[in-house]
Amino acid sequence: MTSEYRRPRLFGGMLALGFGLLLAAGAGAQTPQGARPARPAAKAQPTAPTKMVLEPRAIELIKATAARLAAARSIAFTATVGYEYPSQLGPPILYTMRYDVTMQRPDKLRVIMPGDGPASEFYYDGKTMMAYAPKENLVAVADAPPTVDGALKAAFDSADIFYPFTDLIVADPYAAMTNGTILAFTIGTAETVGGVKTDMVAWANPDVFLQIWIGSDDKLPRRIRATYSADPLSLRHEMDLSNWSIDAAVPPETFASEKAKGASRIKFDRPTNAPATPQGLKPLGNRTSPKPAKPAPKSP
Repeated sequence: MTSEYRRPRLFGGMLALGFGLLLAAGAGAQTPQGARPARPAAKAQPTAPTKMVLEPRAIELIKATAARLAAARSIAFTATVGYEYPSQLGPPILYTMRYDVTMQRPDKLRVIMPGDGPASEFYYDGKTMMAYAPKENLVAVADAPPTVDGALKAAFDSADIFYPFTDLIVADPYAAMTNGTILAFTIGTAETVGGVKTDMVAWANPDVFLQIWIGSDDKLPRRIRATYSADPLSLRHEMDLSNWSIDAAVPPETFASEKAKGASRIKFDRPTNAPATPQGLKPLGNRTSPKPAKPAPKSP
């Protein structure tokens, strides 16, 4: 997904892009003693480049899910994100994060991250945004623009805060989701994702290849899997979307936290900048934003 203020990554890491099938020939296999050697493989013939298609049915499904999200006055869901990270052993290790999201248009948002990684909370009430670390009891507070879109951009610009589901909650999800589209086609249906029947769609721009599972009846996205062209390791990232609630009444107090307001203040700043140290507490390095620190590279 391609919000204009997003990082060049999805679900916390870079992934590899593939538009067709990558064929690799097996090599180096030994012939058992006495066995007849296998005939050498026929020389591969050049193949035509994979044709990029924009299938009308696939575009219709993406439009339908974007329209359902854009029309909602309030949205609540859980995003469970799994992303692969390289290890010294070779096979990647899977890390997970969970986001409990509540949004009310045009100017309310709450994101709770209970773990893995340091727990964090984000609140936006139309005037102010707060990034809160409950374990350390530290909070960063800043003035914010009067819309969810504006607040998300301000959080990214000022504190490097980005959420992998951002394109689903902006005012125009279709524009955000389809920016730069060069490929879209339907794959089929699935009955096992999110406990509902879904239509599977493949979508790509020059940077990312996505597979999206969209509810056949409710048109809500249930799973998104991504690979990125910039990653030579072809690591995979996946986001499951569950516990959907559309247009339910949301109490005003949802988008604030008295405990967060009473926490020790630190500067609302990028995680690479050293935060101010409140009253003898040790600096938290990259925890000025409510997203967890990246896992250590090269895990054994």
